[in-house]
Amino acid sequence: MVSFVKPGLTMKNIGNSPGQPIGFAVEDWRARPWPPRTSIEGRFCRIEAFNPDTHNQDLFEAFIKDENQTNWTYLPYGPFDSFEEFDGWTRQACMKDDPLFHSIIDLETGRAAGMASYLRITPEAGVIEVGHIHFSPLLQRTTLSTEAMYLMMKRVFDELGYRRYEWKCDALNAPSCGAAKRLGFVFEGIFRQATIYRNRNRDTAWFAIIDKDWSAVKSAYKQWLSPDNFDRQGKQKKSLKAFLPV
Repeated sequence: MVSFVKPGLTMKNIGNSPGQPIGFAVEDWRARPWPPRTSIEGRFCRIEAFNPDTHNQDLFEAFIKDENQTNWTYLPYGPFDSFEEFDGWTRQACMKDDPLFHSIIDLETGRAAGMASYLRITPEAGVIEVGHIHFSPLLQRTTLSTEAMYLMMKRVFDELGYRRYEWKCDALNAPSCGAAKRLGFVFEGIFRQATIYRNRNRDTAWFAIIDKDWSAVKSAYKQWLSPDNFDRQGKQKKSLKAFLPV
């Protein structure tokens, strides 16, 4: 893997005066900025800070296209039987600074089709997680959904200078685990009996991208998203995996 090392970082572990090994030096470190609520524009989508007044109708109509409601299985809330119930939940749960919810806007239709958030935001350590990911059937398995995840991680590393970007999910959620790996996150292990939700146990699978990985991951996304990688029907010629470091 190509390494990306920020100025001021020495990747070699060092020792203290008694000869014990300790972590590599992180020189001139400063707490990173809090993620802003400004929009992020891509070729296929726009990431907007969640606004119930402008996004909720679109989101509810997109989410109910999941006829079997399986998209809600591994989330601690939902499904919602009515727009009023969904609207009330978002206004209570999705208006905080952490988690900081965003809506994903399809630039072709101009409508919101999914949600994701930054959470467990720790500026002092430069660590942030992406979660509460809920892609409607309009987003699933689309170029748009992959670009949305790229835009969010690009803000974390390039704009804000964080050191670590996390993805955590129920270890039994095979689609989410597969998506993390496909998007360039590295599997780090399973925290057994990490929590309880919906009156059941959850073992949590941990994935992450760190700053030294980012240069190679970013390059892969740029190559994958290039117009040259898509035919006239918009079908990819090579998968993202083909560009990611092994």
